Amino acid sequence: MSCHTLEGVKEAILSKGYKWFENGDYNLNLVGIRNSETENLVTNKFDDCVTVSYKVDGEWNFHCFKATTDPGTHWTENLLNKDGVAILVPDQYRGSHTIGLHQGKYKALRQKKPLKVYRDKNKDGVYDLLEENIHEGIYGINIHRATAHGESKQVDKWSAGCQVLAKTADFDKLMELAQKSSDMYGNSFTYTLIESKDI
Repeated sequence: MSCHTLEGVKEAILSKGYKWFENGDYNLNLVGIRNSETENLVTNKFDDCVTVSYKVDGEWNFHCFKATTDPGTHWTENLLNKDGVAILVPDQYRGSHTIGLHQGKYKALRQKKPLKVYRDKNKDGVYDLLEENIHEGIYGINIHRATAHGESKQVDKWSAGCQVLAKTADFDKLMELAQKSSDMYGNSFTYTLIESKDI
């Protein structure tokens, strides 16, 4: 999937009636974009994006990072939860994340408020994104990296529902921006997930 533009992301966010942050420097718009072209198939690839839009000295900056917003093959076949693997429901989640440790190991953006997820337990290689399968709660849907060095090519065990960046350098940039934002506005981040067909 080709990456996106700041203008396209902003337009999609506003068209849904979501909040777009534009007051002050480093007031981050964290927007995940799920690839609609995969038609809910479990691809086990980093074929989505996590984007960051923000101002510095009144000028807009934009980053589009290769990522997955879906769980990998391993956790769709080896369930951690009896109700099924978690797939984040597209929505805007205000104040949903905070800087903290991912699995107690390294700083990432940790879930701190309830999020909605689809639960899929039939292991058929297709994400079942059905309204009757939606659950809401604290499930550890963090925003973190895959490998600690370089770039991961397959999702595998890296995501059981988390939003995961493929490249270490991209994740380091994201956390640098998050720290600057936290220093200015407090340790609370809104995460929005949309689909590529929305743009």
